[in-house]
Amino acid sequence: MTTLTTTPATAAKSAAAPSRSQADGMAIASFVLGLLGTLVLNIVLGPCALTLGTLALTRGTTRRGRALLGLALGAADLLLLAALTAADGTLSWHLG
Repeated sequence: MTTLTTTPATAAKSAAAPSRSQADGMAIASFVLGLLGTLVLNIVLGPCALTLGTLALTRGTTRRGRALLGLALGAADLLLLAALTAADGTLSWHLG
């Protein structure tokens, strides 16, 4: 009868794989939400993009560029909302 033993190094490696995969998904989601937020619902999607981008970076994503773009687009969403609502003084905005 053979028993499988795991060393701390292999246990840490197997535990880090799902976390890194989730972080990669968060980086992609951050980018997509930030991009969508420039068009619609930027008051909701901007903070979501900022949060997911930050979480992806802290969890060590391999898609660092996407996470950084998600952060930049999330911030741009909020700046765009501020600029467009400052023009008429309401929280809603429209073009035209």
